[in-house]
Amino acid sequence: MENAGIIIIGNEILSGRTLDRNSNYISDRCSKAGIKVIEVRIVEDDIKVIIKNVINFSKKFTHVFVTGGIGPTHDDKTTEAIASAFKRKIQVNKKAKRLLVTHYKKSNLELNENRMKMAKIPLGARLILNPVSAAPGFKIKNVWVMAGVPKIMQGMFASYVEPKLKKSKAFISKEIIVYKPEGDIADLVEETQNQYLELDVGSYPFYNPPNVGTNIIIRGQNDSLLSKARKYLTKKLKSKDILYSINE
Repeated sequence: MENAGIIIIGNEILSGRTLDRNSNYISDRCSKAGIKVIEVRIVEDDIKVIIKNVINFSKKFTHVFVTGGIGPTHDDKTTEAIASAFKRKIQVNKKAKRLLVTHYKKSNLELNENRMKMAKIPLGARLILNPVSAAPGFKIKNVWVMAGVPKIMQGMFASYVEPKLKKSKAFISKEIIVYKPEGDIADLVEETQNQYLELDVGSYPFYNPPNVGTNIIIRGQNDSLLSKARKYLTKKLKSKDILYSINE
């Protein structure tokens, strides 16, 4: 099974000023493609920090999805960091430059030196085309580097990245709503997980008085096995007279 790690770059995320929507989107798309996301990390706009995390993730995962820090300003350090991580030089990419020239001719904005920075790509990297604002991302080895703005990143991912991923069975999940705090049913959830090691069995409490309970999510790629695991757990709940409902 192919897996993935996600690195979100940006001081604005860490400060709380901007909400991270990119990891949610990428994780959802990966789940539908049968790629298991193992880890998500948010890091600051610091070259050494980015280098360290990219190298680490590149060794650990089949795919590394990086968003943020490839714009025209002084704090956009991702391209430089990833070039350093893979010991590549940076230069103006001819195709990237043409894309920017064409885009800015159609706009009321000047393609100045700052914006031209977005055409500088590590040598040997493949471009990730940008259907929204033209400035491309790039791929080096197993690292996909995309914009931080959610709308732009989603355009890149949907139109260019996702079609190139090797897909398998989508991950699906089944939910059981249990009307007991998770501490009362933890042993039953653990028994179910141990019985079905191929699946992920998680418990997520909800507290909205008078409604207090636990959502049990059983997740995997085998629908038949998921149904068996759900049946196994509901049988355990019935034996203890614990009230539950199934969310189809």
